Amino acid sequence: MSDFDRVRDYLTGLQDRICAAIEQADGDARFAEDLWQRAEGGGGRTRILRGGRVFEQAGVGFSDVSGTKLPPSATAARPELAGASWRAVGVSLVFHPNNPYLPTTHANVRHFHAVRDGQTVAWWFGGGFDLTPFYPFDEDVRHWHRTARELCEPFGGAERYAAHKRWCDEYFFLKHRNETRGVGGLFFDDLHGDFERDFAYQRAVGDGFLDAYLPLVERRRDTPYGERERQFQLYRRGRYVEFNLVLDRGTLFGLQSGGRTESILMSLPPLVRWEYGYVPEAGSDEARLAEYLVPRDWLGEAAV
Repeated sequence: MSDFDRVRDYLTGLQDRICAAIEQADGDARFAEDLWQRAEGGGGRTRILRGGRVFEQAGVGFSDVSGTKLPPSATAARPELAGASWRAVGVSLVFHPNNPYLPTTHANVRHFHAVRDGQTVAWWFGGGFDLTPFYPFDEDVRHWHRTARELCEPFGGAERYAAHKRWCDEYFFLKHRNETRGVGGLFFDDLHGDFERDFAYQRAVGDGFLDAYLPLVERRRDTPYGERERQFQLYRRGRYVEFNLVLDRGTLFGLQSGGRTESILMSLPPLVRWEYGYVPEAGSDEARLAEYLVPRDWLGEAAV
């Protein structure tokens, strides 16, 4: 079995395991699967859960796509890819819960391989996971980051965690709003030092996602809320849409490379609202969110 196929098999299994865990956590709805093929090469399976007890919408997509020409946005940054054939495989997920006290979350793990004249010209791993609360709890954020730090231990420990946490804070930043998308987590790209070690790290990130998120589901799924909290959740989902459509490189690459639009945009929430000039009431729980939308050391001695 080729190295690429090993990665592919891991990722299809990861999609299966995450979907099974989320169906169990929801306890009501089930994922519907949409199998698709891409004319330029490859395909995937997109799974969507809607109208659940816990999740308003949860999407977990697997794709294995290939082509002979990369979009200009890719070759401008990596000129060695010009004229190369390529193949990319990955799992990406976004969960939008019903309860405003349960955060939205995103995770992605992916592998890219490019060949010219029968020779590999580039390969890398990328991925990570991040958390977007609307009514944040310190204990939840610390658990999220402790899980991230612990999975980094075999791969450089504190140095790996610090580097990929910082990368996450910098990547998921809305410059036009001067705020982070949430409280961060891990983000990495272009990881290509040692294949076995890098693949092991990708697996640690993929497997660690459920360890990070499911405890938050158990804590917050039944927290009472009203129309005020719901409207604030819908308003803040607007920031999620802004990032994904304006800034996210994965969305841009998918659309420019002829990807399947429905699968690429499954990350968008089913309901969202914008409000001109909204300013939360001073001292309110809604105003408190701003304190969390800046890069912070969540695991300093005072927090542990």
